[in-house]
Amino acid sequence: MRGRTSVLLTDLYQLTMLQTYFERGMTETAVFEFFVRTLPPRRGFLMAAGLEQALDYLETFRFEPWELDWLAASGRFSAAFVDRLASLRFTGDVEAMPEGTIFFPHEPILRVVAPLPQAQLVETRLINLLHFQTVVASKAARLVLAVRGVPLIDFGLRRAHGAEAGLLAARAGYLAGLAGTATVLAGVEFDIPIYGTMAHSFIQAHVDERTAFAAFARSHPDHVTLLIDTYDTEEGARTVVALAPRLAEQGVTITGVRLDSGDLADHARKVRRILDAGTLAHVKIIASGNLDEAKLQHIVASGAPIDTFAVGTHVTTSADAPSLDCAYKLQEYAGRPCRKRSEGKATWPGRKQVYREYGADGRIARDVLTVIEDRQGGQPLLERVMEGGKRVEPARSLRRIREYAAEQLACLPEPLQRLEPAPPIEVIVSPALKNLAAAVDATMARRGE
Repeated sequence: MRGRTSVLLTDLYQLTMLQTYFERGMTETAVFEFFVRTLPPRRGFLMAAGLEQALDYLETFRFEPWELDWLAASGRFSAAFVDRLASLRFTGDVEAMPEGTIFFPHEPILRVVAPLPQAQLVETRLINLLHFQTVVASKAARLVLAVRGVPLIDFGLRRAHGAEAGLLAARAGYLAGLAGTATVLAGVEFDIPIYGTMAHSFIQAHVDERTAFAAFARSHPDHVTLLIDTYDTEEGARTVVALAPRLAEQGVTITGVRLDSGDLADHARKVRRILDAGTLAHVKIIASGNLDEAKLQHIVASGAPIDTFAVGTHVTTSADAPSLDCAYKLQEYAGRPCRKRSEGKATWPGRKQVYREYGADGRIARDVLTVIEDRQGGQPLLERVMEGGKRVEPARSLRRIREYAAEQLACLPEPLQRLEPAPPIEVIVSPALKNLAAAVDATMARRGE
């Protein structure tokens, strides 16, 4: 994305901890991992997203003079600490699952290895970027599975929780399989195909539907999709049929109509009959209006003649599961494995890798979570993406990420593809990782912790 997000977009405690780290000379190598503890209700999988923005953030990490001035003037921090921040850059390494990867609880999707102050300070923004796009991509993937190949378009910007959220939701939805977005800036920033029709207010602003349709068609002769449900859906379709010959004489072809209210399946059937009888079999039907995966599945299963769906609120806010129980936790410091043992929030220590095993049918059979030294069979999911604060390879194109995400969805077991309740994918914790956790626990017990 264009522009730079201020380093001060963080939690205060990141900075207060940082000053203490510097004062105590605690600058040795730390290892943090980002993971999700549990799946939301009615979710069988998650899809990793947000890595590209996370890497952009780390590569451009620095304090601007005005930020340092504000910190100094706040009275919370020492002059020596503020002076030290002036030269602070991210110089660490990052390993991560590629965007679009299907993953499950306790599997790290990103690992940061860097001096403790650096790895600590970037926590809040990394969670912010990875969490949001993963939430939206995971929801969008469910919608894509629900429609079984029918194109989906993102209409969710106006319901997004802020400008950046709307823009990144368009990106996350596209990488998960949506066909495009109505968000214009997403087309500029990410080269996502953009789509749009008209609002009901456009129809109401004209004296009647026919006038509105004709005016729009003549203004946009190459993209004529008309919203026909402002007053009476079927009557709107008849108006389209009556108007089409006159527009055709002027070289203008109506390509689509949009339905946005009522029983979409029923209206689509009636509209399809009207259009076909009026020699407009080429005109596509687009449907929108508070659609989620359950509604989409029902409509598609009914055989309704809808060519494209537009989804908004439910994907951009992931309305039924708007947040994940995720964490970015310290796993190692100065070569010492670390483990949080809080009730209900215990972590597995050390640097980890996830190995994925597939069945004879090519679908995901199980994952193995283990320490990085413990090579397992199957495909390792985390790969090196940054060394010394610089990307290992150029950023992957969003279209390539999208293709990879589609491959990942195709590898889900059939029940998960149908969004049915099913036994979760087994994530096996290896003996090596269990042994490391036991050793950490024993060391902590000897210290009286």
